[in-house]
Amino acid sequence: MNYHIDNLDLQILEILSTNARTPYTEIAEKLIVSAGTIHVRMKKMEAAGIVKGTEIVVDSAKLGFDLTTFIGVFLDKGAVYQDVIAQLKAIKEIVEAYYTTGGYSIFLKVICRNTENLREVLNEKIQKVDGIQRTETMISLEQSIRRKAPLNPTSAK
Repeated sequence: MNYHIDNLDLQILEILSTNARTPYTEIAEKLIVSAGTIHVRMKKMEAAGIVKGTEIVVDSAKLGFDLTTFIGVFLDKGAVYQDVIAQLKAIKEIVEAYYTTGGYSIFLKVICRNTENLREVLNEKIQKVDGIQRTETMISLEQSIRRKAPLNPTSAK
């Protein structure tokens, strides 16, 4: 579906990016349109793949997963990427994976309980994946910024 975003759509997305639980009626009041308009716009953006669902943010540390790491993965060769990703999907501690340019072929975000759990994940899971040549691990000391991509209502055409 080919959908063209306008300023109203961007304003809706901006409100929902701040709080995905905002009722459509509240959004409609802020934007001076009907709740039905908000509902229809959201359905169209979902059908077009612009909106891909809602997200709940969980503080993993409060659930016992205190260690966030980033792991750069070097592949034996680029052709094994799809096979490697398929194997990495089975490792529950991997919460994000990116196919990248630069030094690493794949960049992972991994959440573990502690350093012992990280060692297990690295040695017993990630480094045993066929096609991975080696890895480089960085431990996060703090997440200083977490936000959604900026939405600029004035840039809509």
